[in-house]
This record gives sequence, C-alpha cells and structure tokens, in this order.
Amino acid sequence: MVVAVSNNTLQSLHGTLALAGAGKMGGAMLTGWLAGGLDPKRVVVIEPQPAPEIAALAAQGIRLNPTAKETGEVDTLVVAVKPQSFREAGAAFKPFAGASTLVVSIMAGTPIAVLEAVCGGSVVRAMPNTPAAIGRGITVAVAAKSVSAAQRALADALLRATGSVEWVDQESLMDAVTAVSGSGPAYVFLLAEELARAGVAAGLPAELAGRLARETVAGSGELLHRSELAPATLRQNVTSPGGTTAAALDVLMGPNGLQPLLTRAVAAATQRSKELAK
Repeated sequence: MVVAVSNNTLQSLHGTLALAGAGKMGGAMLTGWLAGGLDPKRVVVIEPQPAPEIAALAAQGIRLNPTAKETGEVDTLVVAVKPQSFREAGAAFKPFAGASTLVVSIMAGTPIAVLEAVCGGSVVRAMPNTPAAIGRGITVAVAAKSVSAAQRALADALLRATGSVEWVDQESLMDAVTAVSGSGPAYVFLLAEELARAGVAAGLPAELAGRLARETVAGSGELLHRSELAPATLRQNVTSPGGTTAAALDVLMGPNGLQPLLTRAVAAATQRSKELAK
C-alpha cells in the first residue's frame, strides 16, 4: 500500500489526467496520486480489463474507459501499457493527446521519438521499478526538448508519488537505467531465492532457510536505505578478518564472482532494451 504523501502540485492540478494502462505499475501510480491529493474527478483510466480495485475507484469519481470524444484532449497522458503492445494500442491514445499535452511514458525500450510519432504531445520518458507498489520505487526520467519547466515539474510530481525520482539529460542512458533499476528488483529477489537454496544445501530445513534468506535480504535493504554509509562500508562492517563472512566474500568477490557476473547480466539487459526500441 502506498503511503499518503501530501503533494501540492497534484492537489493543484486543474486539467484532466488520463492513465493508459492500469496494471500493477499503472495501478500503483494511480494509488499514489490519489493518496497525494489528486482529485479523482480529474482522472480518466483507459484499461480494457480493469482489476476490481481499479473498477471500484469509479465510485470516487474516476472515469473508466470513456471515449476520446467524451473526454476531449487531456492535459496529461500517462502511458503504462506493456511496450510490446504499444505500437498496436498506442494509436488509440493519440485522440486524447494534443500539441500541448504532457505525455509521460513508463514503458521500457520505447524511445521519445516513437512516443512523439504515436501519441504526439510533449514527452517525458521514465523508467520506474516495482517497489513503487509500496511507495519505495526509484524512477529515472528524461524529457524531450518540447517539455516546459511546468510540465517537467508536473511529471516529477506524478513520478515521485511512488518513490524517488532522478532526471538525466541523455536518453541514451535509459537502456542502462532499465538494466540496473528497472530490472534490478528481480536480481535482488533471485539473491534471496538462491541464498535460501544454498542454505538448504548446507543442511538447513527448507522453510527455515527461506525465512532466513528473505528476512536477511529485506533487513539488509532497509539498513542500506536508512544508513548514510556507502554499501562497501556496510559490507566491511560485517566482515571480520579471517572470519566466516570473509571466507564467503573470497568466493563472491573472486575472479568468477558476483562483480563480473552482474556486469554481464546488466550488459545483457541493456542490449535487450536497445533491441526493444527497434
């Protein structure tokens, strides 16, 4: 559940905001906007198969699946559909967007030029990640040259409703961003999964190994979040010379250890993001 955070920009929004795609990520963003004070009556949701919790928001005043004729051009269009379905579904969004519409995309591998061609408007391309569902996401965004300062501030407020936001000036960085933070939660979940499996191999009961791995990864992440220390310093603080942690780190930090493995993994994800853009 996204924690309610007051947001003056969202509270003062007077135009219409359309959300195209209300799946897990789009739904998480919508929840964050409403918690931040966005007036539900200003929101249009375009979602052919809305989840029950999204459909229930209609009682608060959200308009669900109106036609473009009924809605007219919107001030802000947030595109949260799957990238592989965008080229087909995207044409249906264009009637909602005018020349002055702010278009915010959270789709992986979809360049600004494609968004401009399909939807029109002034485009902000963003990459969030799944911790947005609990208000702890990190989003990186890049704006087209046509985006005004006021539109960028609005995009920032919309994206910040589910966590932190970083801005970059070069769109070419977005493929690596996708590989590091967009796909990154899966790497962390895999760590918990494999740590539990290694615990079983060392003799622990499967249920206990699973709990130990889950809570260790979650607790360490929270410590990293709260601490001002660098990750390397936190690691060193756990490691006694010649101790058990040092023995494990000799393996994880060796020539065939975690660093070269993650470098290859991030490179593969970066390359795939570039391929999706073609």
